[in-house]
Amino acid sequence: MKTNKITSIIALSVICFSLLSCDKETVLNSTQTPTEISEYVSTHFPDNKILQVVEDIDMTTKTYDVILEENINLEFNRKKEIIGIEALSKLPESVISPKINQYVASNYSDNDIIEWQLERKHQEIKLDNGLDLVFALDGSFKKIDN
Repeated sequence: MKTNKITSIIALSVICFSLLSCDKETVLNSTQTPTEISEYVSTHFPDNKILQVVEDIDMTTKTYDVILEENINLEFNRKKEIIGIEALSKLPESVISPKINQYVASNYSDNDIIEWQLERKHQEIKLDNGLDLVFALDGSFKKIDN
């Protein structure tokens, strides 16, 4: 009986380990970079060359992590839609909804947006003063995040 429990625990451990190790990261060269990603970069970050594109496949998700010159990081979902942007300096206004840009200009005129993240039910931005703001998907202000 004790041997069966040990065997079951070992089998369960092997299964869990194999499931967790299904992650796969592939560095794409310039010819493998999806057109949608290249076009997004050339539209919104024309002065920043793509340094690296990594296709990241987990058990249930696929994302593309893109590193541009000047420490700009972009994340795209499996549909090659932008879902995250991080930079050390101000993001181009074209990557943020006009409603959010207007809110920040009215309420935080001395600050720049340096990060943007699209979540399932909301958007988050980070200002260069460290403040995180949460907005609805339509761009209306919801709250200051801690």
